[in-house]
Amino acid sequence: MKVRQRQEKIVAFVRKNEQVTIEQLANWLGTSRETIRRDVSELAKNGHVQKVHGGAKIPELFGDGSFRGRMSTNAGAKTQIAATAIELFNPGETLFVVTGSTTLYFAERLRELANLTIVTNSGEIAKASYSKDAGHRIFLLGGEFNAANNQTIGAMVVSQIRTFRAHHTVLTIGALDDITGAMNFSIDEAQIAAAMIERSQSVTVLVDSSKFSKLASFEVCPLNRIDRIICEAAPEGSLRAALDDHDVEIVVAGTDRSIAASSR
Repeated sequence: MKVRQRQEKIVAFVRKNEQVTIEQLANWLGTSRETIRRDVSELAKNGHVQKVHGGAKIPELFGDGSFRGRMSTNAGAKTQIAATAIELFNPGETLFVVTGSTTLYFAERLRELANLTIVTNSGEIAKASYSKDAGHRIFLLGGEFNAANNQTIGAMVVSQIRTFRAHHTVLTIGALDDITGAMNFSIDEAQIAAAMIERSQSVTVLVDSSKFSKLASFEVCPLNRIDRIICEAAPEGSLRAALDDHDVEIVVAGTDRSIAASSR
């Protein structure tokens, strides 16, 4: 197993279990404790895990409560999606990045690119994407503070979004179906995502397959506004047919497959 693959598995295992020992990781991956210690040290240096005596745990930047819980849900799929997504963006681009657990996985990988302009309403994403070596400019949008997700919400955020233009909006969502398109469970997050989409050239949705053909309360955007979705398993049935009809590119994480390439 390659070092990068092993370390991605370590991160996913830590997030699923919140705290693990070196011995547990070594047994699970079938490798030596010395190798795992080196991996954990490197991952801790980059902020992906936090070292503790004899093991590793979820880093403090993920906070407490419901948001930490979402970071642990479908952790393997979200790690795969983030690893695939980072390959699709280029140094020097401007990205809106919306609050969410999957986008936080993605934000960690943004340290691998250089000279990005990152605009977000999430304090977690701003911290996770920062690297003194990458040379990013990071803009944290101001507004009403929502402590549960360490994000800003409301009309002030939407107003500030309109002062930017971006190459991409990168968002995670609560649900995706063939009739409404992308949806969210929070009206504030849906409105912020919609405002970012208005000011972007393209829209990338990071979504695990548990959200397919489900409903959420508030519309974010229709399928014809989405340029590509990145998922760990391709959608099927009526959703797949609708995505094809709207020329939405489907990128399956962990493979070389790109399905229904967008003609836009």
